[in-house]
Amino acid sequence: MKIEISAKHILNVLQVLSWIIFIGLCIEAGTIIFNLVYTFAVKPINTDNFWQGADLSDLYRHDHGHFMVIALFMVIVAVMKAIIFYLIIKLFVDKKLSISQPFTSKLRKIILNVAFLTLGISFFSHYGGKYVAWMLEQKIEMPDLIKLDLYAADVWFFMAIILFVIAEVVKRGIEIQTENDLTI
Repeated sequence: MKIEISAKHILNVLQVLSWIIFIGLCIEAGTIIFNLVYTFAVKPINTDNFWQGADLSDLYRHDHGHFMVIALFMVIVAVMKAIIFYLIIKLFVDKKLSISQPFTSKLRKIILNVAFLTLGISFFSHYGGKYVAWMLEQKIEMPDLIKLDLYAADVWFFMAIILFVIAEVVKRGIEIQTENDLTI
């Protein structure tokens, strides 16, 4: 008995996984935004467990502005991650991905958008990490970058470069596909 897994089955599984990840990232971004608003509007007691055990209470006691900056770095990174998966889901839902004609300008545009978003995540993670390092130099107790979700800026940068290369490959694929359509 031979089990065949077609490209369509794999794309369906990827679509379901994308939805799951997108929902999780939306919850993450929403929770960080809610905690930020709750901290400033209602009570600052939430700062000792701001997000995933990140204790920002020392930072909040030191300066509300610095607390806001770190929280905004976290919000921006979380929202950009959610937008990436929104674009991927949109690719599936709008049926912009065709197995018979895989290279389209719409696909290239989405890949470029995801590449710019990953570059943005790299930028904000990097400078958020630098900001945390500066706060540590000021003798303010800070959680590690993993708890703040401001780590791996280099990995995000590497991923952005790879996506830019893939976008150029897709551009060349569009040119070849167009030439083949004209010769037939």
